[in-house]
Amino acid sequence: MKSQELGANTSDVEVVNIDGHGVWVHVKGAEYFLPHTEYPWFKEARVADILDVHLLHEDHLHWPALDVDLSVESLRDPAAYPLIYR
Repeated sequence: MKSQELGANTSDVEVVNIDGHGVWVHVKGAEYFLPHTEYPWFKEARVADILDVHLLHEDHLHWPALDVDLSVESLRDPAAYPLIYR
């Protein structure tokens, strides 16, 4: 019996690691580290809520339960986006 051909990859975004230092997110072939010092919303969040991330409009990450929205461009070039939540 022959294996079925795989369908299209529908996972453009995935949280690949969470630890005491931050969160690693894989977005369309690139991996980004979101340290808790700069992204404090994830530090005390439930793992299930961190894993529930969606890519909207090809450049917008959204965590619905955490009410967090990030532009992928701000992860690619953080120096261009100097405002950090305090």
